Amino acid sequence: MEDFKAHPLVQGYIQANNFGKLLGMEFEIVSPGEIIYRMPVTKDLLATPRAAHGGSISALMDATMGVCALSRVLFDDRVVSTIELKISFLAPAIIGTELIARAWIIKEGRRLLFAEGEIRDNDGELVAFATGTFNSYPASKAGF
Repeated sequence: MEDFKAHPLVQGYIQANNFGKLLGMEFEIVSPGEIIYRMPVTKDLLATPRAAHGGSISALMDATMGVCALSRVLFDDRVVSTIELKISFLAPAIIGTELIARAWIIKEGRRLLFAEGEIRDNDGELVAFATGTFNSYPASKAGF
């Protein structure tokens, strides 16, 4: 299997993604269309004394499904952007835990990719579930 993380578009994403760095997110591409992303719940992400803000959880989910879609189109010199994201929050993300997000592609067309994803804490509790739609377009339009 090719090393997807070494691909120039993925490396460009890693270098340019300052928001992901700010949140402490890291990912691995398991296979084309299957991603695992991790994010620690730190005090900087809290909305209450113990629980993370939903925006940080949404950001993790969007990144996970986005890289999942990217992994399916990057060898065609294409990148993706989020068209639609629907997330359901099922449990709080508590400070000191690590969130583990997974995403997979459920349908792929010529330009649109449809993904599902879930986020669990490091105890295995389901924190969020989401669906998303992503547009695929030439990497040059994104500045790569």
